[in-house]
Amino acid sequence: MLHRRTVIAGCALTMAALALVATPAMAQTAASSSSSSPVKPPPAMIEAMQRDLGISAAQAEARIANESRASATEAKVQASLGGSFAGTWVTGPTSATQIVATTDAGQAGAILASGAQPQIVGRSLATLTTAKDALDRAAANAPAGVSAWYVDVRSNSVVVQAAQPADAEAFVAASGADTSAVQVVQSAEQPQTFYDVRGGDAYYIANRARCSVGFSVRRGSTNGFVSAGHCATVGSSLTGYNQVAMGSFQGYSFPGNDYSWAAVNSNWTPRPWVRGSSGNVTVSGSTVAVVGASICRSGSTTGWHCGTVQQRNTSVRYQEGTVSELTRTNVCAEPGDSGGPFISGSQAQGVTSGGSGNCTYGGTTYFQPVNEILSVYGLTLVTG
Repeated sequence: MLHRRTVIAGCALTMAALALVATPAMAQTAASSSSSSPVKPPPAMIEAMQRDLGISAAQAEARIANESRASATEAKVQASLGGSFAGTWVTGPTSATQIVATTDAGQAGAILASGAQPQIVGRSLATLTTAKDALDRAAANAPAGVSAWYVDVRSNSVVVQAAQPADAEAFVAASGADTSAVQVVQSAEQPQTFYDVRGGDAYYIANRARCSVGFSVRRGSTNGFVSAGHCATVGSSLTGYNQVAMGSFQGYSFPGNDYSWAAVNSNWTPRPWVRGSSGNVTVSGSTVAVVGASICRSGSTTGWHCGTVQQRNTSVRYQEGTVSELTRTNVCAEPGDSGGPFISGSQAQGVTSGGSGNCTYGGTTYFQPVNEILSVYGLTLVTG
């Protein structure tokens, strides 16, 4: 029977705006080795463990050392116990105690000799894995309220999380899994994937055009990003670089200005980053760069390019109309780079508007200053 428990739970440009009208198939998506724990953990890791686990620095260091030893022990005892092995875990604020579960009481001495504590259980890890495999094969039939299932070595069972336990029990029974090995846990969890909002990455508008994210912003509790206004004239619904639903434009101005901001849904997390040539560049503020200062731009078509600020407060005549108060640079850009971020050092400067030339022969590109966008819409720049 099932057990139940409740848990609370492009071409050359001639003074053109840089949106690229394209099909989603033209998206360019941006895309480690394992090793044993270092003798001295990085300070940032220790600090985060202190904060999130509520332990001291000494306890954090001890915990990392103990867990490294436990990982080595696990491989050894699993090999020696064979079919009777039922999993292992660590306990205590410093992970000082390692528990090894087995279905064979005769192995207790060997487990103690390894430095771990034995726990005799009714089901082996192989048995639990077989039950979970049955659920995996039936995954397409899982009801909407079922959020996850997993092998829980500490309870020696397979746990199924569900908002409606009765529906989950029916799913388990129909799956062919050993129901005696499964317990249903009531849970309100609703897992979802997470994606980063990052300056320079592509986004698509109404499946008709591609532009580039400018900078991550917030408006109260609403997350979003700023971009070019001429991008928003194409439509409202947005998908990200990966074709996942992203959100919608909340406001835009073009011509006259060339700015917009979009709200993103809960799948997307705003980050204080601009995609650079070899990693992320962190945004720390929006102090305006002086004329002559170096400046770089990121975009979903041409990536990372740099130059200098040539003039501020420039009025530019596009085919659609005049846009005022833009900043002129000698940085190149091409269609699809529209809306992407201009940054000087770590300071956000603006979003790509338009220009002339290309990144093969060079050109001139204008950006809409970001501080005006923040002010108009009451936005706060996400900084690191």
